[in-house]
Amino acid sequence: MSKSEQMLKKSLTLLIREGLVPSAVLKTLGELAEQYALQIYLSTAQNLRILDVKAEDEEAIKKALLEVGAEFKGPGKFPSARVCVGLGYCTLGITDTFALSKIISEKFGARTDVKPKFKIAISGCPACCANSMNTDIGIKATKVGYDLYVGGKGGTSPRSGKRIAKGVGEAQLLEIIEKVVDFHESNTVKKQRFAKLIDLPDFPYPAV
Repeated sequence: MSKSEQMLKKSLTLLIREGLVPSAVLKTLGELAEQYALQIYLSTAQNLRILDVKAEDEEAIKKALLEVGAEFKGPGKFPSARVCVGLGYCTLGITDTFALSKIISEKFGARTDVKPKFKIAISGCPACCANSMNTDIGIKATKVGYDLYVGGKGGTSPRSGKRIAKGVGEAQLLEIIEKVVDFHESNTVKKQRFAKLIDLPDFPYPAV
């Protein structure tokens, strides 16, 4: 372990499915933050990261949160989608982003051997407030269906995703996501961004 890694403070990350924090989790998190002098950070992936966790307090903090239904991020878990508020809360919203995120979680959430490192984003309209076009798997709602982008990323070498589906329905969208996630798994040894996979000759979908 490097010196910089040794200096990192301990933290825990809660997966926030559909971008919605259950009230029981929020209440308990507030109580724990006061009791153990914690800080709560909203990550760019729309999860909650608990900062300044002392080693001697870690198990008690985990136990209290698990008892109210919290889910911790961990190896092999399918990522939670970053979402905008979508239809019902935004005048531009075309689709219910919370509902679609829940459908994706229910379909893929039981997977226990998902290879990192990829993210998912859902935008409820072409304004793309969830930054779907620059995410590993990005979904954008349009008036004629869903557009699906793969391979977007930020970082030191940012790139926009490749659109591999245009105006598809929900069932087809899920089929395509399953196929590209399976491709990621079969072509990833440890961890991999989709940006390094979409140019492979056997990537299953061309740009559209």
